[in-house]
Amino acid sequence: MTRLVFCRAAVFGLSVLALASGCAAPRTAQNLEPVSRGAGYQAQWRDLVRPPADPPVLRAAEMNAAGCRPFAGGPGDGRGGAKLGTRVPAQLSGETLSRGDLLDLRLPDEETFTGDYVVSRDGTLKVPFLRPIRAEGRTPEAVAADLRSALVAGEFYDETPELSLLVTDLASVRVAVSGAVFEPQPVEIGNVSGQDRDARRQAALGASTEGRNLSVAIRSAGGIRPDADLSAVQLTRGGSVYTLDLRGVMEGRAVPDVILASGDEVHVPSRQCFQDDLMRPSPISPPGIALYLSNLTVPATGNAPSAIGQEVREVPYGTRYMQAVVDANCVGGARASSAARSAALFTRNPVTGVSVVIERSVEEMRARADRDDYDPYLLPGDAIACYDSGVTNLTEVARVVGIVGAAGLVVR
Repeated sequence: MTRLVFCRAAVFGLSVLALASGCAAPRTAQNLEPVSRGAGYQAQWRDLVRPPADPPVLRAAEMNAAGCRPFAGGPGDGRGGAKLGTRVPAQLSGETLSRGDLLDLRLPDEETFTGDYVVSRDGTLKVPFLRPIRAEGRTPEAVAADLRSALVAGEFYDETPELSLLVTDLASVRVAVSGAVFEPQPVEIGNVSGQDRDARRQAALGASTEGRNLSVAIRSAGGIRPDADLSAVQLTRGGSVYTLDLRGVMEGRAVPDVILASGDEVHVPSRQCFQDDLMRPSPISPPGIALYLSNLTVPATGNAPSAIGQEVREVPYGTRYMQAVVDANCVGGARASSAARSAALFTRNPVTGVSVVIERSVEEMRARADRDDYDPYLLPGDAIACYDSGVTNLTEVARVVGIVGAAGLVVR
């Protein structure tokens, strides 16, 4: 009946073409993925085919687990069920040098070799009268040992000399991150702006930084996806591949968060399934969700001022659909005119690249907060559109028709 009144009102002020496009019933948005069979990225599904006496059972965890590949790094789920790998390979321990790092070399009572040096673009340390010494990907101690040997071999010293090689400043590095992250790409980490530099620390010897750690690189590439296999994160350096177990990071435990060097490659494998326990903030999770919103024509009274000028809202990682709808000012207001609102979530399966549209009645979501299958998690890049109720739509049409009619009277 409402649709009929809407169309009749439109006839007096709008063209036939506008009438045809405005009154046509939109196609109902549906999930493109076969969620009921557990084939969706988020298998949000509640089993309703049960005896009447039994309550519906959420089968999402069971469905997701059925499609999971075994942990490539061995048993354990990151929750203490099995001992996880936390040891750092010897080759990756200590402070790792990279091109552009500033070093302070000193020999007692010696001016020829003493001075400040920068690791060259080719990854070597070039000291006068000595052959270039490989520095990138190595610790200052290992490079210092090679310097001592080179000074003796060059007959500059008869015995191994006392030598000090300390880091003065660490440069930023560029590493490649691929696999089950939201934005696989080369990233630059460890860069510090001039205004953030501490002059006293910069002048001191023994510089260090957390900005070149593995966790920073993963987060700079968008953070891990919910299908990531944290048991076997691969770090490739100089032709060698190292496997690191990062499962403990989701529980706040120590993990091998090694320092990276330019040219390193990081790969996060996928278990090909959705893991709810990864949908939480952590040092390697996305920093949050930038929620792009299409606002209501008539926002709820009192919420409009907060919505003006806000094209993007930031919500924590792990936020669900309904939480975002509330944050978007799509809930509340006069029940008679606002209760029939709906919201559409536009998302994409990061494994298959398939786009998914999930439309929900706002009041139905609000009344059934227990329906996890009705309330999926948000992922980076998702967007939500809020649609007004039929009463609001009718009011807006009447307003537009009135304006058109008034314009016709003025013309006459």
